[in-house]
Amino acid sequence: MKGNFYDNERVALFIDGANLYSAARALGFDIDYRRLLKVFREKGHLVRAYYYTALVEDQEYSPIRPLIDWLDYNGYTMVTKPTKEFTDAMGRRKIKGNMDIELAIDVLEMAEHLDHVILFSGDGDFRRLVEAVQRRGLRVSVVSTIKSSPPMVADELRRQADDFIELSELAPLIARNPSERVARPATGAVPNGRETDDDIDDAPSESLMRSA
Repeated sequence: MKGNFYDNERVALFIDGANLYSAARALGFDIDYRRLLKVFREKGHLVRAYYYTALVEDQEYSPIRPLIDWLDYNGYTMVTKPTKEFTDAMGRRKIKGNMDIELAIDVLEMAEHLDHVILFSGDGDFRRLVEAVQRRGLRVSVVSTIKSSPPMVADELRRQADDFIELSELAPLIARNPSERVARPATGAVPNGRETDDDIDDAPSESLMRSA
């Protein structure tokens, strides 16, 4: 995996869930979130791994809920909010669930505790955020892809980042093995607020959750 990492630097992951899912889907693989966490724990002192996603709260069952619950119990800090429904000028029903503000606030609030921000998003709106964090002396790596058609990362964001990590090159380290069995959803509470590898199976596949 390309990207500059230094021993003992304080690192945090900020994952735009919908954006990362779209990039991985465009490249034709599912993410194994246990492997993803392991990769970055080996790169430095991982302070926090944030995952951002919006939820449709009026649904009787949310297909992405098993994944969210698994992430919450397995080392990720979940940041969610309900989606908003509106009707556009053409009278079409639309669902809005942008998490950009939540992600930006968390990055700025965590900046004093970090040396290196890893942003999993290709959204060009984050360019100013990256610039602001760099002025505070932090390095910022952006994880997305230019290998999809069209590319998933905005050119201005890629130029602003200190390092760009191509998702397709990261894939061998974090991709779910297609031969693995589909895990049972981790939706129940874990005794004593903890779990071991025996308590919960591998993370549910995000493509299965989102396409349900």
